[in-house]
Amino acid sequence: MTRIRCLLLGSTLAVYAATVIGVLTTSWLVKLDWQVMLFRPYKQWPEVHTLLDYFVVMGQRGPTAVAVAAWLGWCSWRQRTLRPLLVLGTSLLLLNITVGAAKLGMGRLGPHYATTVGSNEMWAGGDIFPSGHTANAVVTWGVLAYLATTPRARRVASVVAAVFALGVGVTTIYLGTHWVSDVLLGWAAGLLVLLALPWLEPLIIWAEPILLAIWHRVRSGVSSAPVSPPAFGRPLAAPRAAQDGELPAREPVGVGGRGAARTPDGRPHHPARPHTARSERTPVTPSGSRRPQHPDRTSRTASSVGPAAGRPRGVGG
Repeated sequence: MTRIRCLLLGSTLAVYAATVIGVLTTSWLVKLDWQVMLFRPYKQWPEVHTLLDYFVVMGQRGPTAVAVAAWLGWCSWRQRTLRPLLVLGTSLLLLNITVGAAKLGMGRLGPHYATTVGSNEMWAGGDIFPSGHTANAVVTWGVLAYLATTPRARRVASVVAAVFALGVGVTTIYLGTHWVSDVLLGWAAGLLVLLALPWLEPLIIWAEPILLAIWHRVRSGVSSAPVSPPAFGRPLAAPRAAQDGELPAREPVGVGGRGAARTPDGRPHHPARPHTARSERTPVTPSGSRRPQHPDRTSRTASSVGPAAGRPRGVGG
């Protein structure tokens, strides 16, 4: 916590407390709320009503959380760290706890449900004080500036967050869904959450390796799932026990090709065959001719025995 951050935190707490006290005591702030409400801004400039109906979604918790979480998820994958997502989740959790407790605790009614002109409408069963849209816009878009890694990116993200936070707050006043004091307290509540994030950094640093270990354990559990049985449901045969003086054959690990087993390194494995002596081996070239015997042709051996056996070649009769 730097000196500037501590100064901002103290001044924001003062604004938060002053706003709550001003509404509880029905001070000039409540009179301002009623003046703006009776002015009915949405009837003064109806041409921008449709546009602002869409713009106010930039402060709605669901769509903004999904959009920012998608961007920070990509940043987490690129940087190989869970810190961006953990910072967003921590800030939204702290925002829901603090703003939700204040809403339910003070129970203020909104402008459309007000019953008595000039009253603060406190403890009447409402949930409008502080403005949730405004506080959510401050926190959700402010996290982008908080996580920026360069001065230029931090300046750009700060401007974008300020535009969305101020615009959403003023839009809720224009639409008549919030009092002016609701928006002021929403700005202060969201800024307090952002200023408190550095105190929660040790918790984020402690939780990150634990969540990563759980994630890797889940992934390894999925990858080590039992392998499906071989094709056609045929289990592998049990290896034959080695006899005395015989080397054990490698255990086949799968069936591939034309039925040949394979070793763990993927090479084909053939079963061991008995070794025969050279004298017992079958000759490679069989004796005799492989040509079939013709019935009208006499063998060369038979034709060599006869009267013409001794006649020299080349002498014809």
